[in-house]
Amino acid sequence: MYADKIKDFKIKKDAVILAIESSCDETAAAVIKGGRKILSSKILSSCAEHVKFGGVVPEIASRAHTTAISLVVEDAVKSAGLTLADIDAVAVTYGAGLLGALLVGVSYAKTLAYSLSIPLIPVSHIRGHLSASYLENESLQPPFISLLASGGHTAIIYVKSYSEYEILGSTLDDAVGEAFDKVARVLGLSYPGGPNVERLAESGENAVKLPKMLKGEGGYNFSYSGLKTAVINYIHGKEQKGEEYSRADVACSFQHAAVDILVEKVIEACKEKGVYVVTAGGGVVANGFLRRGLEEQCKQNKIILHLPPKWLCTDNAAMIGAEGYIQYLNGNFADIDLNAKARVELK
Repeated sequence: MYADKIKDFKIKKDAVILAIESSCDETAAAVIKGGRKILSSKILSSCAEHVKFGGVVPEIASRAHTTAISLVVEDAVKSAGLTLADIDAVAVTYGAGLLGALLVGVSYAKTLAYSLSIPLIPVSHIRGHLSASYLENESLQPPFISLLASGGHTAIIYVKSYSEYEILGSTLDDAVGEAFDKVARVLGLSYPGGPNVERLAESGENAVKLPKMLKGEGGYNFSYSGLKTAVINYIHGKEQKGEEYSRADVACSFQHAAVDILVEKVIEACKEKGVYVVTAGGGVVANGFLRRGLEEQCKQNKIILHLPPKWLCTDNAAMIGAEGYIQYLNGNFADIDLNAKARVELK
């Protein structure tokens, strides 16, 4: 039995963790030491295969993971200057994400942990994004306010300790990344939508009047459905009337409406909680306009900001290793019957 194999396992402070991430279209593996030091990080994306479909096709993503996972894991271990015998535990994303894609990573991780007789650590992809900032600054410690902004989640979170969170607010409908992708489609931009909207917005002006979602109300909650619909209605209205409009201005105006409120509510949360340290995670945090907004407002309000580099904001295994280390210290190990979950709660 696997449980018998690891029952006498002793926790190591400088544990070397092999992390695996396969929740969407990136097959990723990383080796993390002591929860903070990246020994290696490898990512192989199947994004190019999905562009012609305008978004990720789950079956194509799953097949790509199956082909790539062994190669990526082997490359990560070799690049770290180690062998599998040096690995103390295997951390893997078990949710949230595309179920078929997750199953590839989970199955591989279970097999590897069992064969090496080392702990298997289940990691939430959402908490992985929150832990990316620990890799940006090795001395970072809670408490802090964290902005989670991705394709599937938007939330402001009060991180009280390494394992205790208070969700101050979240989206009531669409996530901010989802809104970026939908606006990209109506603007005729290719997948991935977020970066393409940002690039188009750089040549535009904030000249299109759009609703200020939940501004001054709703606490720390967000709602992107109305904003997305307003952009769609504006474009369709112009096209039906045969009127010209600036796609760049639409992109710029949308980006302002979508991002300004994120920055505003993060600053409000800091003041309310008396916590003057901010982190951020999730694919949307790679957006340059959001990063500049956080930097400017945090500086004005004398708030310390820890922003992971852009590559740590998008899907990667290094953040899974950072969160995996926290779960490792807490002895949160999975049995060999660990299953993937398309949805998980942040807790």
